[in-house]
This record gives sequence, structure tokens and C-alpha cells, in this order.
Amino acid sequence: MKEKIQRFGGAMFTPVMLFAVSALLIGFGTLFTTEVIMGPMASEGTIWFGFWDMVLSGAWVVFNQVPLLFAIALPIGLAKKQNARASMEAFVIYIVFLNYVSTILKHWGPTFGVDFSQEVGGASGLAMIANVKTLDMGMMGALLISGIAIYLHNRFFDTRLPEALGVFKGSAFVLGIGFIVMIPIAFLAVLVWPKIQAGMNVFRDFIVNSGTIGVSVFVLLEKLLIPFGLHHLLYAPMYYDSLIVSGGIYSTWAQSLPEIAASAAPLKEIAPYAQLTATGWSKIFGCVGVGLAFYKTALPENKKKIAGLMIPVVLTAVLSGVTEPIEFTFLFIAPQLFVVHAVLSSLLATAMNIFGVVGIFSGGAIEMASLNWIPLAANHWKTYLIMLVIGLVAIAVWYLVFTFLITKFDFKTPGRTTAEDSAKLYTKKDYKAKKKEEGTEGKIVKSADKFEVMADEILVGLGGAENIKDFTNCVTRLRVNVNDPSKVADDSYFREIGTYGTAKSGNSVHVIVGMDIQYVADAFGELLD
Repeated sequence: MKEKIQRFGGAMFTPVMLFAVSALLIGFGTLFTTEVIMGPMASEGTIWFGFWDMVLSGAWVVFNQVPLLFAIALPIGLAKKQNARASMEAFVIYIVFLNYVSTILKHWGPTFGVDFSQEVGGASGLAMIANVKTLDMGMMGALLISGIAIYLHNRFFDTRLPEALGVFKGSAFVLGIGFIVMIPIAFLAVLVWPKIQAGMNVFRDFIVNSGTIGVSVFVLLEKLLIPFGLHHLLYAPMYYDSLIVSGGIYSTWAQSLPEIAASAAPLKEIAPYAQLTATGWSKIFGCVGVGLAFYKTALPENKKKIAGLMIPVVLTAVLSGVTEPIEFTFLFIAPQLFVVHAVLSSLLATAMNIFGVVGIFSGGAIEMASLNWIPLAANHWKTYLIMLVIGLVAIAVWYLVFTFLITKFDFKTPGRTTAEDSAKLYTKKDYKAKKKEEGTEGKIVKSADKFEVMADEILVGLGGAENIKDFTNCVTRLRVNVNDPSKVADDSYFREIGTYGTAKSGNSVHVIVGMDIQYVADAFGELLD
């Protein structure tokens, strides 16, 4: 079950990767169409305003169609065959479901306790999804229906039919079953979901009304779930779905940017709903302190090597908000440090909240700049100055705490061991010997690029193709379920071939690759094929 949940978490992250570029365009579009900041050239009716308004209309597509994106994206990671066809099937089945629910509520809404005559949004429990007025099940509903579609695809796509019925095979057969299955699912949804909405509202009220304490607990939990790959399941319903505010925190904040930019009121008063997106502070400040501590505590002969290791992973964390490379560098060597890291992350988010630093701060500096600093600097620069001071103090705290703990308990963090007393590293000779033993030698041709080479080396380290049950990937990790974990090489092998190591739990192995994961995952899939 845990393996399935982890695969689900990785698959649902696929559409989230689209938010970065969309958020950047929204940030600049909002900045350039705000008359308070840009002056008369940004007034409605000018060519300048018209151009950037056009850009904004395109940038909003991603945020306005979040449920649809999740429904289409889930099969990419979970369908066992013909992923592209599975995505098409999931899209159509989801649209069918939305229309079924819409029609049920139109005819029998009061029977299920839903007033379908209300306008969408607010407390109505209704939403406009793919231009269909329907029950607001948001991202969770999309994932549920997409999951059912994936099951139908995996189960029935290869069903053999008589030759006379050949036109109904494959995707057509799956879709035909989907039409039938969605009828009871739609009735079940309108019966059950309003009650689930009520429960979610209670949870939402608890988090929101808890204020700073709610932020502290939320950030702590989010950080502690990262090693298990389950943190997406905690924040996604709040950030991208309607659990906290209709449409999700990201969408609501981005839509409100012009009003927020024009107001001089404290951000915490203008948008209290955005307080929970405080998970990014440890990424742009904490990881810097961690990197400095690793450099400080490294053996003198290893300092240059550690600097070369830490600079790119710290920059990745600061700019893009992807922390797995640096966090997994020490997580499985000294898990105690990761717990401390999680606590410090929570405390930093608490401090920022107390001083009124509120906004979209869950990603890296690029996202923060596009959705906060750039469009809001004119009226809120003082808040961001406070943020910078707190952040610099946080870097010092992380540096001092990690340096003390590493030296006090002699944690073998990167650079703390010599070549003689460190764990054995695999050599190219070992690698080729293992390839020959597994019968995979010669798969990589001379024209293979570095990603194909890494994919092949990862496959060898995982025990060969016959040991792979299934795999998917998130933004930095190759998530693999293996048949026999005893055939998986130790962590030092994976570090030697250029990854950031592994995270293992039973038959689930996460290989931390970094920002090049998509290229490696594609090559890995081709090798398995």
C-alpha cells in the first residue's frame, strides 16, 4: 500500500511542475499592468496594457484548469502501458463524470442537499470545471476519477474482442466501460461529497483559526513527510484545491495580485489564507546554512570537493526550491540532523509569520520573486526587508546548530571521512563486471549521452531489468518498486555514478538524481522497454 501511495504522490506532482513558468508570467504580467507601479502606460486601453493582458490570459490557463490537468497527468505516471492513450481516456471519462454530476444536480439537486441554482464559488459547493457547472470536487475529484480511468485502462485495454467488433477494442472499449461505470460513481459523488466538504471545512477552520500555531504545525509535518515522498498529499489540497479558499491558495493569490500590489495594508491582513505557503523559507535560507556547515566540518583535504558538491545543490534549493539533493545528502547518513532541520524550518516559518511576512513562499527564489517581490515591492518593500533580516539570522542559526551537532556527535556528513575509512565506492571495473554478470553490458552505444549512461548504471545498481516491478518519477527522484531489495546496490554505488544517493523502504527505492531527472527517467524507461 505504501508503494502505491508513493507512486501516486510522484505522479500527481507532474502538473505542479507547470506552475513555475505560469507563476512567473503572472508575476510579470501583474507588475506591468498595475498602474500604481508602472504609471499611465499601464492604464487600460493602452497598447502596453493590452499586450500584457494578453500574456496574463495565457498564463492563467494552468491555474484555471488545475483539476483537468491533474486528471490528464495522473496516467503519465500510473498507467502500465500506452500512457498517452490512458491520458486521453482519463480526460474523456472525467468530462463525462462532470456532465453526469451536473445533470443529476440539475434534476435532483435538493434531494442530495445541493442548491444547483446558486452561483459557482463561495459556500455553494459548486464550481465551473472545463466549462461545466458541477459539484466542486476540485483536484481530489479529478484524481479519483482519473484513478478509476487508469484502473479501467490497465485492466481492459488489451481485452481481445471478436474480429467483427474490432473497432471497439483498446481505448474505445475502455471508454465504453467508463461511460457505464461513471453512472453509479456520479450518483455516489453527489451523495457523499457534500458531507466530505463539510468535514474538510471543519479541518480548514481549525488550521486557519490556529493562526501562527497552525503554520508551525503544518510546516513541520510537511518537512517530516519529505523522506517518504508523501508531502505532496499534505499541501496539494490547500495550495491547488479549494480546501482553504475556493480555487486554491495559489490561484486566489495570483488573481488578487493587482489589489494586493495597490494596497499598503499588512499582507497578513490582506491575505491571511496565504499563511500556510511558508514551506519555502528553509529552502532559500536553511539550505545555505546547511551547505556552509558541511563545508566547515569537512576534512581539510576534502573542502574543495565539498564546495563543488554543495554549491550546485544549494543553488538548486535557493533558486528552484528543490531541496531533495541537499537534504537527502545527509538524511540517511544522520537522520537526527533531518529532524533538527524540520524543527528549524517550522521555527523559521513561525518567525516570518509573526512579523507579517505572508504570501506565496513555498517554492524557491524565482517563484517568490515572480509572485511576491517583483509585483508587490512598491508598497511592501519594508516587509521584504524584515524577511531578509530574519533570513540572514536563520542562515547563521542553521550554520551554528549543524556545525555544533556534526562535530559534537561526529556525524559522517559529506567530507567527514577519508578515502581509507569511508564506505567502499564502486569503480568502473566493478560496474562493468556487474553489467556483464547481469547480461546488460553493451546496451549503451558509443553515441549514448550522459543521461542514458546514468540510466543504465542505475538499472544495474537496482539489480537489472528483471528486478524492476514498476517506476515513476517526481521532480528530482526516480521512484522504483523492485522485486528483490537484496539485489539493490548500496548507497555508495549510486553516489559514485553521479546521483545524490538513495532512499530505501522495503521494496521501494528512490534514486535521487536532481533536476535532470526527466531525461534520466525517459532513458530508464527506454532501457526497460
